[in-house]
Amino acid sequence: MNITARQKVRNHVFYELTRSLCPECRQVVDAQVLIRDRAVYLRKYCPEHGWHEALVSSDVDWYLNSLKFNKPGSIPQDFTMKVKEGCPHDCGLCPEHQQHTCIGVIEITSRCNLICPTCFADAGQGYDLSLPQVEAILNRLMVTEHEPEMVQISGGEPTIHPQILDILKAAKSRNIRHIMLNTNGIRLAQDPDFVHQLAYYEPTIYLQFDGLTAHAYDVLRGRDLLAIKQKALDHLAEAGMHAILVATIVQGINDSEISDILRYGLRHPAVLGISYQPVTFCGRSQGKPDPLHRITLPDVLHNLEAQTGGMFRISDFFPVPCPHPTCSACTYAFKDGDQVIPITRFVNVEDYLDFITNRTVIDFSEEIKSALESLWSMATIMGGEKTTNVLSCATCNLSLPSLDYQSLKERFFMVQVHGFMDEYSFDLKRLMKCCVHQLLPDGRAIPLCAYNNLGYRQKMKEEA
Repeated sequence: MNITARQKVRNHVFYELTRSLCPECRQVVDAQVLIRDRAVYLRKYCPEHGWHEALVSSDVDWYLNSLKFNKPGSIPQDFTMKVKEGCPHDCGLCPEHQQHTCIGVIEITSRCNLICPTCFADAGQGYDLSLPQVEAILNRLMVTEHEPEMVQISGGEPTIHPQILDILKAAKSRNIRHIMLNTNGIRLAQDPDFVHQLAYYEPTIYLQFDGLTAHAYDVLRGRDLLAIKQKALDHLAEAGMHAILVATIVQGINDSEISDILRYGLRHPAVLGISYQPVTFCGRSQGKPDPLHRITLPDVLHNLEAQTGGMFRISDFFPVPCPHPTCSACTYAFKDGDQVIPITRFVNVEDYLDFITNRTVIDFSEEIKSALESLWSMATIMGGEKTTNVLSCATCNLSLPSLDYQSLKERFFMVQVHGFMDEYSFDLKRLMKCCVHQLLPDGRAIPLCAYNNLGYRQKMKEEA
């Protein structure tokens, strides 16, 4: 149909309809996914508070291409909730949730020894879960998953819990593949004996690490913590332990340090990877955000390519298919002296992880497909025997030097970007595929972005 001179054309492409939250009253409302100026936006209407818009991806090509990496979800062994009111009001999980628990998060305390301005959990004063409560959570996870992939002990600051070692012992005594400890590192820096006690339980440390300048920590954490972070990592290395650095990235604060964080991690013997997390406007980090101007997942990838001079390129990253594929991106590299070689440069990952196109045309090796799926998973743990073996196999045509297991696992490095949702970017279709679940004492497993945005966290604090 020809457009006459009197007809006007909208400044966007209507891509699809989803559901989101009103950022003022947090009621679930219809939302339009719009493409405008090569970016993706959510536009939503609340009958009481009117129209709102938010940027969800600065790169429309990345967003649209990621959707073909959406794999079928796995079904839990048991469900806790029934479908009554519909998503997202039946979280627990209900039978309509589209993915099992890849990462079970247990907040063993809401107390913290920091008051970070960016804390999405609003931690500070609060409560501790008892050891019997944590054991009940772990027992319920064994029922729903049988062989859970990963448990993350979190908080608040979990290392200040008076029974943290007993909790790690309880987790290790069960058939859980990987245990992760999420920490700000203060106790690790101040108490090397405690670090050696932790080493007995072999958790991977998920260490808050936001940059290499005092400014980044002053703004994001309220005080300069760089020396503490570095000492914590040194103590981990001395104890033979390993860490993933977790960097909250805020536009105009530390987005210029993305490659500095990467290079520091590549050099430090305790660090096996980095997880970049664009800031989430939940809890204390709400402030007065501009939802139309914020850093999104592809911004981190573009910054990595520009700031590293192509050491890592956008094309080295692929969406992680077990959650919704717009949530997370990942790649792996082999370190050989000063040389860093992303494995995606010689392994055709796309062929094996594209779950939508060409499925009936190409006959893939199930062994390779399974191996790559295990890497591009939220439950992948760097340094684990399975992960190291898969990476060794994937890089076999590099003619790697003959190395023992300990040396080999420290040659591989993971880089991940994960974008959690807030009330501005909340998208119900992403929530339904979430595989990172908050595990509660009453047996429920709440998708983390629901827990942060729909009042579940506040209710838990009130009832504790």
